[in-house]
Amino acid sequence: ELILVVVPSHAFRPVLETVRRTLKQVNAIVWASKGFEAPQRLLHQVVEEIYGAEIDYAVLSGPTFALEVARGLPTAVTIASPSTKFATQLAHCLHNDHFRAYTSTDVIGVEVGGAVKNILAIGAGIADGLGFGANTRAALITRGLAEIIRLGLALGAESETFMGLTGLGDLVLTCTDNLSRNRRFGIAIAQGQTQTQALNSIGQVVEGIQTAKAVHELAQKLNIEMPITEQVFQVLYKGKAPRDAVSELFLRELKPEHL
Repeated sequence: ELILVVVPSHAFRPVLETVRRTLKQVNAIVWASKGFEAPQRLLHQVVEEIYGAEIDYAVLSGPTFALEVARGLPTAVTIASPSTKFATQLAHCLHNDHFRAYTSTDVIGVEVGGAVKNILAIGAGIADGLGFGANTRAALITRGLAEIIRLGLALGAESETFMGLTGLGDLVLTCTDNLSRNRRFGIAIAQGQTQTQALNSIGQVVEGIQTAKAVHELAQKLNIEMPITEQVFQVLYKGKAPRDAVSELFLRELKPEHL
């Protein structure tokens, strides 16, 4: 009755296409994948392209390290769907005494928050790997949230979403704890490892690498200022020195905070 897809974003379409060929009827799809499909497609757009907009679908996201969920540690998530009824049904299916599910209709906002935070976690890892300290990390998280909001609003999201679990919550988690693959990747890059070396040492997919390219291109297309994302892209794809990237962020032209 329900397909739950939990794969890296670059595998999302192939898995859905396989499901479509394998199962004659699919009534509903939920995914916990966080990222964009190259070049700049949100995952709900992929679902609608393969199954049509009339199918029930939802995205499950939030500050959720899988290891802690598996251990039964208290965790809260957001389930976003165009259908409030479907989101509520899912919340009841997944909810228990250590896993709390909230509902939302802002699919775009939940997807954007879950994807872009991975880029910022790489940036936070780079800053920490360079030994820049807690002040730098706090500034990066706060200004990174501003970038998420700018992009989300441009794509049609609701600003309130980014103050919740799938915005601020997931961003803080991914930027501050070493269970975060993206953060560990950033630390490794700052300490002089190549991307291949860093990926081999982590041994898992680092979603922020592909997402950095997709979001960088999307920001340029929409003429949105995302300076942290830009510098992470420069480090990953243009060979920029991590220390130079952080310095450039702090040497940018002064401006009011809330612009």
